[in-house]
Parts: sequence; structure tokens; C-alpha cells
Amino acid sequence: MTEQQSRPGYVAARLLGDPQPLTRQLVAPPEAAWGLAAAAVLPGRVRDVPSLRGFLTWYRTELLAPVELPLIRRAFDQVGNYQIRELLELDQALRFERRFEAFARASRAVGRAQLWRLLPLRDQRAVRRYWQAVETGRAHGWHVLVYGLVLSVFSLPLRPGLLIYSRHTLAGFVDTAGASLGLPRSVCAQLWADELALVPPAVDQVLGPGRPGLSLCR
Repeated sequence: MTEQQSRPGYVAARLLGDPQPLTRQLVAPPEAAWGLAAAAVLPGRVRDVPSLRGFLTWYRTELLAPVELPLIRRAFDQVGNYQIRELLELDQALRFERRFEAFARASRAVGRAQLWRLLPLRDQRAVRRYWQAVETGRAHGWHVLVYGLVLSVFSLPLRPGLLIYSRHTLAGFVDTAGASLGLPRSVCAQLWADELALVPPAVDQVLGPGRPGLSLCR
């Protein structure tokens, strides 16, 4: 096994059977960008394995499960129901979400990069209107909303999409922190696997009956 193949990010990409290249490029949050997100919040909080584990648990329980996954589903539903105005209103509302502010700059960078990749599909009404709103300053292009748009535009199943998102995002944090701390690959892989095992129940809760609950700006 090569060094790349032992990294959590590589393992995450392989778990769903290596989807088509375009889909894989679109649905996997770019690890380099998420490395920048991690760099903005990790140094003061992560000094060793216990503090890294604590950060991963905080992220899963305070941001991934209650905020990001419901946002992805809401964007997915809105695009599927041609509710583009509601999607843009949600984009604006998210700027007040305090739990998200540490990641805001990286989120906008990742989301806009993904929208840029979608420009060949600008004949798609949702893609065109969202990109125009970002260009004119009427939207931010948050990565979670763009991700939900991608899943909907490509008619990708929501549950595997949410799991892929969780896998890659957790892997990005573990890879970044592990490299900074000089942790053995086996330790990083175990930390990632431990957190990932707790993700499916959160995904299933988001996919429960009715519109997922999401309380912004608590």
C-alpha cells in the first residue's frame, strides 16, 4: 500500500466504489481547501491526539450533524423543487450562523470553486441563477449549499452523498492535523474511522420524515 492509499482521504474516496470522474470531482470537497479551513481553527485547539479527537467530536456533534448535513439536504430539496429564490434566501441567512463563522472564508472559496466547475452546465437554471447571484454579490456560494445543488442537478442519491461529504470532510481535518502533528498514519486512520462510525445515525436523522429541522443563529 502506498502512502497516498493509507491516508483517510484516499480511503474515503474508495469506499463507494470510485464513481465517475466528473461526479467524484464535484462531490468530494477539495481537501486542499479544507486543509486551509482546518489551519484556521486547529492550531490553538489541537496539540496532540486527545485534543484532535476532541475537535473531531466537536465538529461532528456541533457543526456536521446539526448544521451542515441539514443544509445540504435543504439545498438538495430546494433545487429539486425549483425553489431557487428560497435557496438564495438560505444562502443569505447562513452568514448569520455563528457556528459556521470559523469556516466561512474556506466555505465560500470551496463553494465558488465548485460552482465554477459547473459553469459548462449553466443551461441548468439553478446553476445559472446561483452563479449570477454570487457574481453580483447577492449570494456567498457556501460550499454546503453548492454541494446540495450538485447532488440534485446530477440526480445523485442523497444518503450516499451525505456520507461521502462526511467522509471527505473528516478525512481533510484528520489529514491536515495529522501532518501538522507528525502522527503515524495508523493513528490518523483510527481517529477517522472512530468518528466516521458515528455519522450514519446523524445522516439517517436528517433523512427522517418531513423537512429536516435546522435552527440558524442559536
